[in-house]
Amino acid sequence: MEDDSRELLATESYGSAESWKYSAKDGQLQRSRDGSRGQSGRNSMVGFFKSVFLPQGYPESVSEDYLQYQFWDTVQAFSSSLSGTLATQASLKGVGVGNQEATVAAATATWLLRDGTGMLGRILFAWQKGRKLDSEAKKWRLFADVLNDIAMFMEILAPYFPAFFTVIVCTAGLFKSIVGVAGGATRAALTVHQARRDNMADISAKDGSQETLVNLAGLLVSLILIPLVTDNPVLTLSLFFLFTILHLFANYKAVRSVVMETFNEARLSIVLQQYLRDKRILTPLEANKREPVFFEFRKVLPIKLGLRLQEVVQSQEEFELALQKNSKPYLLGVRNGCVCVCLGPAASVHDEIRAMCQAVWISSTMSPAASTEPSAQQQQISWAMVHESHKLMDTIFNNFFKGVEAAGWDTKRALLDWDEWRVEWKLKSN
Repeated sequence: MEDDSRELLATESYGSAESWKYSAKDGQLQRSRDGSRGQSGRNSMVGFFKSVFLPQGYPESVSEDYLQYQFWDTVQAFSSSLSGTLATQASLKGVGVGNQEATVAAATATWLLRDGTGMLGRILFAWQKGRKLDSEAKKWRLFADVLNDIAMFMEILAPYFPAFFTVIVCTAGLFKSIVGVAGGATRAALTVHQARRDNMADISAKDGSQETLVNLAGLLVSLILIPLVTDNPVLTLSLFFLFTILHLFANYKAVRSVVMETFNEARLSIVLQQYLRDKRILTPLEANKREPVFFEFRKVLPIKLGLRLQEVVQSQEEFELALQKNSKPYLLGVRNGCVCVCLGPAASVHDEIRAMCQAVWISSTMSPAASTEPSAQQQQISWAMVHESHKLMDTIFNNFFKGVEAAGWDTKRALLDWDEWRVEWKLKSN
């Protein structure tokens, strides 16, 4: 029985894992475990694995969706590792490993062509799509893994088409280079989301440790699989499709588990449309559940942000129409079947979100077919919609913005894919 004569001096805790208390007895400082806190000490086996594979301060130092995402990410990495083993075996067979008639020069040339094609693809993809990987991280993450499975399937089939082997492996290499850029960049975006103490480096390092452990497990399983699938194309394809199904399912569950608190176009559109219907603000969890994670062909007007002035208006009359009923540091217009927005240099994140809300409302209200008609009457209708959107935002936006802040959305930054053009204009004095 603990001596009640000891005086409690202080308590200390290591995150939420354990807690200790200090007391004084006969002038001596004594340290004992606080039984009201977790019993799994830092030196226990569980504590050891947590310190090796989880970020310091877990779970307080990461987002609430961290563990669920990492679980499914681990499953997909394991299945992808096994699929990659099958693809690597097929590639080596295709370049001549085990074939006495194959030459080192031919194998080297094929490998160099594959790597060179991949390098060019990596540069071109980053140039064309780099800025979209932040705002659409979930879609591009899933896209990268689907493309990776397609590339591995091509590599497995390549040895059975020797006349086209080089073309097939070069195409697969191109796909894998895109996978590398999209997968790595979106993983960085998700790391920023998961970090709650600006601990991106720690989270990234521990993610690397988790992936290394999974790849090691995959390597051990592959050592068992290789003798079974060698010279057995039916079993090879059967196992590949099994691992691919598991890989895609785990990836889908992984991106679905992510709950981002910042607005991109899809999440803002979902929240705004719900508010316009019944004045209810969706929480980040509710909106993320509805957010599409596959690329889709939408039947609404596309939205282009941060454009040059001439892409929004093309005459003085249109410029004056864009300024009408508008006192905000942005201009909107409808041109060539798109809702176009140009931004002033003084615009804040608040203004960006408001501009996107107007663009989303116009996009969902106007008919795509009608917006492409160049007639004067259609132009009048388009500008009337723009003016109506200004009136609507004047009425609802302040309450909407306060509501999303109260619901837990991060309004200090946004992922709205603005281009870099900024326009300054002068208002006419009355």
